[in-house]
Amino acid sequence: MVHHSAMIPKAPTKEGTPHVFPLRNELVLRKAVSDAYVQIDRYQKDFLDIIAQKIDEVKQAECECCGLKEDCTQDYITKVRNSHMGNWVCGLCAEAVREKLQHEPNTTMEEAVSSHKGFCQKFNTTVRLNPKLSLTLQMRDIVKRSSESKNLKNASPVKLSRSCSCDPKMI
Repeated sequence: MVHHSAMIPKAPTKEGTPHVFPLRNELVLRKAVSDAYVQIDRYQKDFLDIIAQKIDEVKQAECECCGLKEDCTQDYITKVRNSHMGNWVCGLCAEAVREKLQHEPNTTMEEAVSSHKGFCQKFNTTVRLNPKLSLTLQMRDIVKRSSESKNLKNASPVKLSRSCSCDPKMI
């Protein structure tokens, strides 16, 4: 039979002789460690529940201008809609709308969003469907504008001015 005092851990004292820890201190220490694990486990479960709730709040929002889809929280979606007249717009489109408002101060938010929506719809129905045709049309427009500006520079308009006698005179 094993004597009970043989199971109690012994620690050396300053004099070098082993000191016997009372069994009661060991039990208190084990209980404290056990309680700490229970608390950690409870906090960990609460934390995981909070994270799960936050993950459930993420929704996919589609930009009403360009059609880009993003994962956002409901709070963010509401904030963007409130600042863009009820329209959810992605970050790139929001910058384009903000720039339109800066360049044209008399434009309202609704007009700026509507204008950008129209631009995106035109882009999506031309460039995305047929990029080669779109490039060709853009090159045609560039050449057309270039030739128009050259014609305006070369052709000096005839100016009429009045002389003292009020007769038209060519300058």
